[in-house]
Amino acid sequence: MSDTKDTQADATGLIVLVPVFDDWEAASLMLTSLDRELAAGGFSAEVILVDDGSTMDMPMALKKSSFAAITRVEVLALRRNLGHQRAIAVGLAFIEANRPCRAVVVMDGDGEDDPADVSRLVRACDANGGNKIIFAERLRRSENLSFRVFYFLYRWLHLVLTGIQVRVGNFSVVPAPALRRLVVVSELWNHFAAAVYKARLPIGLLPTHRAQRLVGQSRMNLVALVAHGLSAMAVFGDRIGVRVLIAVAAVMGLVTAALFAVIGIRALTSLAIPGWATYVTGILLVILVQMLLVALVFVFVVFAARDTASVLPSRDYVFFVDHIQQLYDRAH
Repeated sequence: MSDTKDTQADATGLIVLVPVFDDWEAASLMLTSLDRELAAGGFSAEVILVDDGSTMDMPMALKKSSFAAITRVEVLALRRNLGHQRAIAVGLAFIEANRPCRAVVVMDGDGEDDPADVSRLVRACDANGGNKIIFAERLRRSENLSFRVFYFLYRWLHLVLTGIQVRVGNFSVVPAPALRRLVVVSELWNHFAAAVYKARLPIGLLPTHRAQRLVGQSRMNLVALVAHGLSAMAVFGDRIGVRVLIAVAAVMGLVTAALFAVIGIRALTSLAIPGWATYVTGILLVILVQMLLVALVFVFVVFAARDTASVLPSRDYVFFVDHIQQLYDRAH
């Protein structure tokens, strides 16, 4: 791998970034569909598949593929499995450092990000002068009912804790100016879409429907959804913390008011029942101390986090890249 800009790269072209972990068959089918849709839309693009430490060999059919609108296909092999979001972070940092382009399309390789929407996203990006990251806004999901129920609960919790409504996934177009800013956002290491929101980069939304997987079963089960959701919310830890502190302060205020009310009733009226005021006062004091401890723990966690070194994708991506393999080049 070279750390210098690739002289063969086209700074006016598109690059499609696709993280893959063992799902080579679906990725192969997706590339065929993507090539057809790009050709129909009058676009051409290079494709970089980020091999996220796959344990399965790449099929020969993928290595022997031929395309019309896809000009080059490369596999960026990582040294270890990092997970979906961090594979995207490494891929974006690699492209920014080594593959000049006008925009990067980020999409999954299983077909759920419909290749037919790529041309629409690119046109929307161009219509905004290449100044906004255009996300595919999900209008409908293709998973089963139980998954959709838990996803709804996650979206509600995310809105309550962060004040931001979950409306997008990874499927997006990132223009070059935004890419240069995004790869120096440390939160990108945790979650791509959340990092865009945290960095306050300009965005636009394009309504889309999530398609069906091309082959195989989705790995996004309940456990994976919870882990994914926590990664997204962790990006907004400071905002969540402030909301928690406000809630704790409100509860402490109510408990303190109740404590004074109990003392007032006991001292100034004849309504108190023997022993009642003592029990209630003890319970309220315990609640007050617990709320105070929660606030103190949060403060210490925030200060500790500020002193912890963060992964910076633009600087640290090189430590995770093993090699890059060229699968197809129309010029050769």
